[in-house]
Amino acid sequence: MIRPRRSLLFMPGSNARALEKARLLHADGIILDLEDSVAPDAKATARAQIAQAVADRGYGKREVLIRINSLDSPWWVDDLTMAGKARPDGVLVPKVSSVADLTAIADRLTDIGADISIKVWIMIETARGVLHAEGLAAASQDSEMRLAGFVFGPNDISRETGIRMLPGRAAMLPMMTHCVLAARAHGLSILDGPYSDIGNIEGFAHECAQARDLGFDGKTLIHPAQIEACNAAFTPPAEDVAYARKVIAAFAQPENAGRGAIQLDGRMVERLHAEMAQKTIAIADAIAAMGR
Repeated sequence: MIRPRRSLLFMPGSNARALEKARLLHADGIILDLEDSVAPDAKATARAQIAQAVADRGYGKREVLIRINSLDSPWWVDDLTMAGKARPDGVLVPKVSSVADLTAIADRLTDIGADISIKVWIMIETARGVLHAEGLAAASQDSEMRLAGFVFGPNDISRETGIRMLPGRAAMLPMMTHCVLAARAHGLSILDGPYSDIGNIEGFAHECAQARDLGFDGKTLIHPAQIEACNAAFTPPAEDVAYARKVIAAFAQPENAGRGAIQLDGRMVERLHAEMAQKTIAIADAIAAMGR
């Protein structure tokens, strides 16, 4: 089943009010954060608050991920242990750069008896992570890895490499495309990273459109005000959905049953277009089922 992932909003685990507010927001998913948005002396409090928030099961149809601290931190084991017991939809692990990192995560989840329904998402936000993206994605073929998707992290990549984050992200495009190709080659989802200039509505809309056109499923967000524009950018337009249904209906006609290509509205339409139409319809129906 296709799950909409147009917008996944980071919410700081140390902010109880934010965790409560997230229950009412129209994001497709919530990322309960233990990493960047939580000060070192607030990690334990955030861990306890997130555990309770997930246990309350108050986020409805939204996908719920817990972002733990990176594997080079002193907190990740406690974070992952809590997440394994809380049973969110998944855990998001920052700065994953190697299959060895994935193995460490999988081994810990196995050791604590975490339910197999808990998936692993990883942030590709280091130079090594980008270079190893295909190998990381390939590791998803081992079901014990639980790997479900990537989140591209441009800000940390910029910090590590010195590549400047300029409007349009031209210098980042080869890396972004590389990660999209790696994810798709192994059937994984992939989300774009956050846009930091929350006051620049036009810039944010352009970046959402860019991510959509590059093949990302959606975008991670850092402010609730970004949700509406992000959802709009990644929602198939009504006219595209209507045409997709027309393509499916045309190929369903008895006279077209054995054909690889047909003419429709003056265009040559192939079976691959029917497959693309099915995906468009599936995501549109899934969005409609969420009620937003």
